[in-house]
Amino acid sequence: AGGSSDRAVSRGKLRAFREKLSNITSEKHQSMLTKMGAILSTGIIDAGGRNCTIGLNSRNGFTKMSSAVGLAMWLQHWHWYPMMHMLSLALTPTLTIGLNKDLKYPKASSGFEIVCNSKPSTFAYPKKLEEKKEEKKKRVETVTLSTTAKEKARLARKRAKEGGDVEPEKDGGDKMENSDEIKKESTDGDAMDVDKEKGGEEMEKKKKKREPEPTSFRMGNPARITKAQSDFCVFDLSQRYRPIRPNESPFGVIVLTDSTPGEEEDLGAVMAPSLEPDGELAPPEPFEWTPPPPPQPPTVVEKKEEPKPEDKEESVEKDEKVDEDVKPMEE
Repeated sequence: AGGSSDRAVSRGKLRAFREKLSNITSEKHQSMLTKMGAILSTGIIDAGGRNCTIGLNSRNGFTKMSSAVGLAMWLQHWHWYPMMHMLSLALTPTLTIGLNKDLKYPKASSGFEIVCNSKPSTFAYPKKLEEKKEEKKKRVETVTLSTTAKEKARLARKRAKEGGDVEPEKDGGDKMENSDEIKKESTDGDAMDVDKEKGGEEMEKKKKKREPEPTSFRMGNPARITKAQSDFCVFDLSQRYRPIRPNESPFGVIVLTDSTPGEEEDLGAVMAPSLEPDGELAPPEPFEWTPPPPPQPPTVVEKKEEPKPEDKEESVEKDEKVDEDVKPMEE
């Protein structure tokens, strides 16, 4: 009882959180960063079509290195946005499937089902949020009855035959008469409609009287079983197909043994993903990535400094002195 109440509280919190996220994404005055966070949160909650959860541990309780690395790299997506895709490494599918020795799954009709000792609504898919549509009020148009128009025409012809002065018709009286007749007919029609509505509501109430929800149900193969739901699921060992490890809770891939191998089997095969694109881009060919070599430091080229004009004059004077000294020696 305590566990069911805790689950109900958590489902209520999740529903409120979903509504908050949808309100943030639809509001115009929210900042772009806030909307981005709300969109990411909605995607994480509904990951894999609501068939995946973030799990860092394996079935035996060990930490999965790929999940831990993927989650750590995803946290760095703010610095480099392609890291956002690393979150998929930390996702664990909620698929539970039993396979035989040929890696084919026996269907429920052939004798393999899983018993869940909880109500079906406890671990069902959460309902999708629906946008509230504003209903515009329709204006009611006043209807003029054909009988009142015929009565007016008959009275006008009668007065014309009598030859008396045709008195101007008083619209007020006719309007009152018309309104009285319309009210009578509308009240009669409304009464009929109300009676019909009441009868329809009573029928709907009778239909809406749901049967009491069962406390347990059976699931076929394959099935969607969450990590929390697996604690309430057990194997039916009286079936034809039995798990190799019957003491474990049903979750993930389960290897089965056939107790009557001579009988006919109703098996299904898991379809491998097709490499041929069907309206989509073809996947890239397999390749090996090699990191680029480290960049080499740039070579520094020393520039020769041009001599200053003063230095040029001094060098010219020195050359002239050398020439003067060389001449007497030659003589």
